[in-house]
Amino acid sequence: MPANRLRRQLFVVGLVLFAAFIVGTGGAAPRYNRIVYGALPLTLALICFGGVAYLSGRGMRGAARIGLGVCCWLLAIGVLAIWIEPTLAGVVKPEPRIERAHVLLTLPRDRLRTALFAELQPVGLSNCRLERFGERNDGGYLMCGNLLGSVKAGYSYGISGYDQWGCDIARTFNVRVHQFDCFNLTQPACSDGVTVFHAECLGPLRRTDEDGRIFDTLDNQFTRNGDGANRVVVKIDVEGAEWDTLLRAPSAVLERIDQLAVEFHGIGLEHYLAVVRRLKELFHVANVHFNNNTCAERVDPFPALVYEVLFVNRRLSMAGGPPAASPHPLDAPNKQSAPDCQIPTSRWSAMIPWSLRSGFLR
Repeated sequence: MPANRLRRQLFVVGLVLFAAFIVGTGGAAPRYNRIVYGALPLTLALICFGGVAYLSGRGMRGAARIGLGVCCWLLAIGVLAIWIEPTLAGVVKPEPRIERAHVLLTLPRDRLRTALFAELQPVGLSNCRLERFGERNDGGYLMCGNLLGSVKAGYSYGISGYDQWGCDIARTFNVRVHQFDCFNLTQPACSDGVTVFHAECLGPLRRTDEDGRIFDTLDNQFTRNGDGANRVVVKIDVEGAEWDTLLRAPSAVLERIDQLAVEFHGIGLEHYLAVVRRLKELFHVANVHFNNNTCAERVDPFPALVYEVLFVNRRLSMAGGPPAASPHPLDAPNKQSAPDCQIPTSRWSAMIPWSLRSGFLR
């Protein structure tokens, strides 16, 4: 093969490999994965460019030509060594994480997250006046305060030893609030409201675990406390058990809930989307707040893995008001000392949702 032809082919192949290096490093995180996906194509590109330098035309002196080619090949050896052993570059393999190692490897999950995020967008409710109930930071939730006047009881799940939300509801609306937790049995005091602690947890079915902790359903707990036919307000923070619980709850039970504040844990499973769509048949989404204890990159369009959602029953709420502010002025970081993250932090946050919606990456 003539030298000029070989040189041109090596140059084209080198450009393709260098483009692969840019894609590999640009879509990967953290630095360990940038090496995993980018170092090998860069190595091969340097080998090709070294060959081009070695075979370059008469305009270069022989020694300079050889020297440039050798430099490219030595760089290729160094990059290959880093690809084989990334610790040579001072990086360590990351712990397993939910967020993608590379944006191009998880497009089905990206589509799922994008669909879930779209379902969770708040709507403007013309008759809702948002008020904050509970703690100033973690444990505080926004509710439509003017739409709670007809509730006969409150239910607060996963209180973990404190429940200002339950106390505020009990005091403000003069109702009994039932508090549930089977892991932390501390009973919080509420001096000016009626609260009742139950050493139980919430779950999709009644069961007792190997440590003797009792789990039961919304339906059973409402009925046992005399609220089988009453309208109630509910707050749920049960570390992931909310998904199956709400998926299996009878519609008649959900219909009796005037407002439902849920802290959801997780963003990546298909039945999460089914849960939210089912709830939206009965409720409007009135507010969403992301928990800054779980801020994460590359889970676009979500900025965090945990988020609080207010659902308001459709029989009470009137959609059509101005779009809800996001974040709402009454929202507050769950962890005051940590940076907040109410918008995605990744550089792909705009491009990936757009490309999925437009069909560019389908």
